[in-house]
This record gives sequence, C-alpha cells and structure tokens, in this order.
Amino acid sequence: MVSTKSVLPDKYSAGPHGLGDPEDRSLRKVETEVLIPKLMREKAKAEKCVKEVTDFNQCCKESSLLMVIKCRDENSVMKSCLASWYNNEDFRQACTEEYLNQRSEYRRTGVKKAMKRI
Repeated sequence: MVSTKSVLPDKYSAGPHGLGDPEDRSLRKVETEVLIPKLMREKAKAEKCVKEVTDFNQCCKESSLLMVIKCRDENSVMKSCLASWYNNEDFRQACTEEYLNQRSEYRRTGVKKAMKRI
C-alpha cells in the first residue's frame, strides 16, 4: 500500500489557506539562492540604477545590431552599478525582509501580489 502522507513539514502546508505558516520566517534554499536575488536585481534596475539602465537601453535602441560594440561603456557602467547593489548587505537584508513580508501576506490571504513591471 502506498502512503499518501505529505513529505513536507507542517510549516509548508499549515496556515489559513494551506500555503504555509504566515509567521514562519525561515527561508528555503530556493528562496535564498533564486527568489531573493531575483528581487534584488529587479529592485536595483528599477530603483537604484535607473539612469544607468536607461542609458544602456537608449544606446541599444540607437545602435541596433552594432550595440555589442557601441554600448560597451554603458553596459560596463550599468553592470558595475547593479553589482554594487547586489553585493550590498544592507540592500540584501531589505530585500529579504520585503520578500518575507510578501510571502507572509500571500500565506495569510492566499492572494498573490502583482509584481511591478519595469
């Protein structure tokens, strides 16, 4: 006979909507290695390195197929800005806290918050 018992700990299936405990502040490996870094990249592009991203995008639009050659400087400046924020521990902590708050709200309500599109 096959067991139908869940292999996930109760904290991942508990909560008001069966989505996990809203008060759980622990992070899974996928959250620390994929989801939080993704949030950091998105926030850095949208909030911290706006000028650099805009300059690079404008250069690419103007250069068409030659963008690989013509936009090297803009790309370097943009990558440098993004890397500085990506390696900033305070920024990482702020993004982690924002992620945990979003996850907690989702687990509490069952409603996903729409991500802001850049």
